[in-house]
Amino acid sequence: MVVGEFTQESDLLVIGGGPGGYHAAFRAASHGLQTTIVDAENGLGGVCLHRGCIPSKTFLSLAEVIHAAAAAKEMGVDFGKPTIDAAKVRKWKQDVVAKLVAGLDSQCKKYGVDRVKGFARFKDERHVTVEGAEVARIKFKKAIIATGSKSITLKGLQIESPNVLTSRTALEMSEIPKTLLVLGGGYIGLELGQVYAALGSKVTVVEMMPQLLPGVDKDLLRPLLKRLEEEFEAVCLETKVTGMKETKGGMELTFDGKNPPNSNKFAKVLVSVGRRPNTGELNPSRAGVTADERGFIKVNGSFQTSNARIYAIGDVIGNPMLAHKAMHEGGVCADIIAGKNEVFEPRAIPAVVFTDPAIAWAGLTENEAKEKGIEIVIRKMPWSANGRAVSLGRTDGVTKLIFDKKTDRLLGMGITGAHAGEMISEGVLALEMGAVAYDLHKMIHPHPTLSETVGEAAGLK
Repeated sequence: MVVGEFTQESDLLVIGGGPGGYHAAFRAASHGLQTTIVDAENGLGGVCLHRGCIPSKTFLSLAEVIHAAAAAKEMGVDFGKPTIDAAKVRKWKQDVVAKLVAGLDSQCKKYGVDRVKGFARFKDERHVTVEGAEVARIKFKKAIIATGSKSITLKGLQIESPNVLTSRTALEMSEIPKTLLVLGGGYIGLELGQVYAALGSKVTVVEMMPQLLPGVDKDLLRPLLKRLEEEFEAVCLETKVTGMKETKGGMELTFDGKNPPNSNKFAKVLVSVGRRPNTGELNPSRAGVTADERGFIKVNGSFQTSNARIYAIGDVIGNPMLAHKAMHEGGVCADIIAGKNEVFEPRAIPAVVFTDPAIAWAGLTENEAKEKGIEIVIRKMPWSANGRAVSLGRTDGVTKLIFDKKTDRLLGMGITGAHAGEMISEGVLALEMGAVAYDLHKMIHPHPTLSETVGEAAGLK
């Protein structure tokens, strides 16, 4: 129900406090626009900060420490078998989130953004009602929809049970199950699967497609697959779940496909089969805002919806559903609303899968280039020949560059290996600047570093 009684007015209303929303709000306020941001969470940050990017990477950093300690034994340093205190692990994650939430609260005060805690729904083209807030209604001159996305559920299969986890509940880390079935071989499932495997769970992954991480070039995927063969009990491709029920010992499932798991009983099941936009309960049609059949809001090149006063950014306007894309869109959208001559035209939006080894890419993949009929030249440098990789004991990597055959201009970069997410920015910059192979080969990379593989790959003939 609506708690408040009065109507508040705002030059700009931002609905959603995730990365796109708060970036838009802070930028708009810095331009002098009186800005209000509405979000149902106790703090800003959205799914990314509270139940996604940051908690998962916090746990992944712990998994990395466990793996590094195990690898150090071969180097002559034995730390012994680690003991896992789930409560302390959970508290560490909570402390990380709390620090970042506090930082966003400070930014809100710095820029003078008015924050309203509650759930906003459109009443008409100029008003929203706010459920659970002291403010009953907000009248806006312009608005930005930045409500993000949520996990897809398996209709007709997924049941309500503490033994059935989503990405949200999996990150609460209430316990470490002996066995875990991960439904979905995308980045979320693989990242969380590796976390639980490092903490002691026997993990099995089931994916209905013939490849994990569909869309990723197979040569980039290969080093990760080799690692997963060691860490996971099984990876079952071209297989799907046809039934799920709760039993005394956990969950019992039925499967259909080419590679069903050896066992059909698991202590916990993590459902990670994709995400969908948070638009249904927003009532966008009441404001004259058009969405497609999947709930994604349609926008033009300036992020305007079918109602010119209302804009949309981030996951609600479609793929790629990435926090850094939403952040950049939020800043550009706020600039446009403030009357600045700005446009969102990136040549490359990087993507990173924070598995171990990580996979990162930007620009065209090999598959995409071939689909477009572009003649390309591929140059790859295996990390087995890199001094830094050898000294780290992490030769399970590859750097891949994709060039236009006619012009030698860089079209795409892919990296698999430790710290790939940090390294991909060089590729993004090169793509944005229109670099050719000569540029990458002749720039001086520090030695010994993993980044040297970029220059070395570029110089291959």
